[in-house]
Amino acid sequence: MSDELWDRLEPLLPQRERRFRYPGRKPLPDREVLCGILYVLHTGIQWEYLPRELGFGSGMTCWRRLRDWNEAGVWQRLHEVLLAELNAASRLDWSRCVIDSSHVRALKGASMGFVKL
Repeated sequence: MSDELWDRLEPLLPQRERRFRYPGRKPLPDREVLCGILYVLHTGIQWEYLPRELGFGSGMTCWRRLRDWNEAGVWQRLHEVLLAELNAASRLDWSRCVIDSSHVRALKGASMGFVKL
């Protein structure tokens, strides 16, 4: 993962507080776990087969962190940040944008403005 992408993502990640008493094992750094998540998603291997030798931690650690980040809305915020940057740089063609009801909730009785194509 590039330093540039990591610099955008790191502030969006939730900060975990360590317990003062019985703090347990120190958690793996988020960047290493993210690389493990990306490795699994890129290769398509099962989480439990993630090789520990790569330094990403266990597949279960990566899966849990992915779940936690998803619940915290990290991916949605990253998507919004990247879209805002691309829009500010005029790198988006909004005429090719499509709204799909599987991604945007349709409210009953709401008036919708449709564009005739």
